Formats: sequence, structure tokens, C-alpha cells
Amino acid sequence: MNINKYIKNKRAKVAFFSLCFMLILSLFAEIIANDKPIIVKYDGEYFFPIVKVYTDARFGGDFPTEANYKDSFIKENIEENGYMIMPVVPFSYNTVDYELNQPFPAPPSFRHWLGTDEEGRDIFARILYGVRLSFLFGLILTMLSSFIGISVGAVQGYFGGKTDIIFQRFIEIWEAMPQMFVLIIVASVFVPTFWTLLFILLLFSWSELTGLVRAEFLRARNFEYVKAARALGVSHFRIIWRHILPNALVTTITFVPFILAGSIVALTALDFLGLGLGAEYPSLGDLVRQGKDNLQAPWIGLSIFFILSILLTSLIFIGEGVRDAWDKRK
Repeated sequence: MNINKYIKNKRAKVAFFSLCFMLILSLFAEIIANDKPIIVKYDGEYFFPIVKVYTDARFGGDFPTEANYKDSFIKENIEENGYMIMPVVPFSYNTVDYELNQPFPAPPSFRHWLGTDEEGRDIFARILYGVRLSFLFGLILTMLSSFIGISVGAVQGYFGGKTDIIFQRFIEIWEAMPQMFVLIIVASVFVPTFWTLLFILLLFSWSELTGLVRAEFLRARNFEYVKAARALGVSHFRIIWRHILPNALVTTITFVPFILAGSIVALTALDFLGLGLGAEYPSLGDLVRQGKDNLQAPWIGLSIFFILSILLTSLIFIGEGVRDAWDKRK
């Protein structure tokens, strides 16, 4: 890959920094948006509620349950015996603002920068946590599906013959299965979680790179250096891993950002249809659904529209920049 070509691509460079900025913010979501203090000093001791649970009794309360740092009694006790530093946005993705004196969804204000959703939760906090969840889900799905797809394509292309035919017929049958019906059945039987949904989507997404890798291996298996390696008794695994796969990855690596964008879209679409993650997850797709159902509250739809547009457009532009940087003709 020619790094100078990528740097000269202004659109790809801006997209890369935009994506990094969004991801860095989302990685520190607990520090930026949370209903728990970052640091609490009480009776000369320091506490870190965002990483450890402290009981109500620890700060002068009467209950053995987790402390509510917005409770006036707990706040007064802490302020009398020390201090606490709250995040910039004092709401987590699942915090309902019961102190808001207007119906939900509430419009943007100094209290809620992007307003609240139909359940009174802060939209900025839900977007911040949702971007991290969506990107993490898409990244894991992309890595696993790419690994399986590249492995299957390499075996098909290298061995050819009956092996290639059997795998190819299996892939054709597998891709013809109705993915949406399978998801509906699973969602009606099980409550979808992060890992179950990841496994289901992995079953249908692993074949995206198989055809491309297969074609590269079919082309390279007859090269002179591959025939020489076979004649010298080099193992099939070593030939695949050391001699052919690096050349095949040159073309396949450029598709990874596009696959990642597709994985994020798939999760968002499933959440929008009600077949994805439950209400306990910060879902971008749920915000899309709320934007559709609450046209009288345009701040919901506009907020999630701009975030998804920036996120997906950045991934596409990064993919185009990587593709051009790998292209030897340019």
C-alpha cells in the first residue's frame, strides 16, 4: 500500500480523521455521558463510581443498594464531606430524566443538547454509546466473516477440482436461504443479544469475500513459484499462507471498509425492524424508528440521520482511499 497516495487523497484523509474522532469520543463515553460521577472524594477517600459500584450506605444513606448520585440526600452528604465531579453530560444512554418539566420527547436545550427520545432518555448519550456498540459489532462481524470467507476461498481456489465444485454448490445453496425469515424465527424464539445476533449474521455474511479470494487462488496456483514450491515438497498450508495469500489480500483488503459499513447498516436495519438488540442496548436503529414514529420531534430523525451519514460515508471514503492506494495503475 502506498501511504503517500492515501495521504494525497484529501477526501479519504478527512474521512479517516472524522471516523477516528467519533470513535475516540465513543470509547470515552462513560466519562463524557454518565449519571454517575467520575470521581468522588468522601471523608478523605477517593471513589470511582464509573468503574466500581458503591452502596447507598457508603455515602451516609440507609440502603445496601447502589447509590443514586442524583438523590438530594446523597449529594448533600458528599458535598458536606468532600466533592464529586460529574461528566459533561450527566445522563447515561438508559437514564430517564424524570426532572424534566415537559412531555417526552423534549426538544434540544442546555440540559439535553440533542433533546430526548420518546422515553425521556438523552439522545446525545444514546448516540455516543450507540456508535461504539455499532462499530464494535460491525468490526467483530467483519473480522470473523472475512477470516472464514478468505479461508474457504483459499481452499477452493488452491485445490480446485471436486473440492472447488462441492464448496461452490454448497455456497450457492447457502446464499439462497431466506436470511430475514431465519432472523424472524430466531427473534420469536429467543431474545436477541449481542452475541446471538452476531452469530446469526455471521452465518450469512462469511461468503462475501469467498469468490474474490477463490479467483485469486485459481489464478496464482499455476504460477511458476507455486509449482516450484510443490516440487520442493513444501506443504500445502505453507504455500497457501506464505506464497499465495499475501498476493490475494492485496485486492481483498480494499473491500473490508465496505463490508464494515454493510455490517453496521445490517445491525441498524434489524434494530429498526424490531428484530435486533433489546431495549437494554443503546441502539442507533431504535433512534431511526423513533424518528419515523415521532415526526413532530424532528430533532430525533435529524440527529441520527447526520450521525449515520457521517459514520457510513467516512467508511466508504476510507475504503475508496485504500483501494486507490493499492492500485498500481495509479
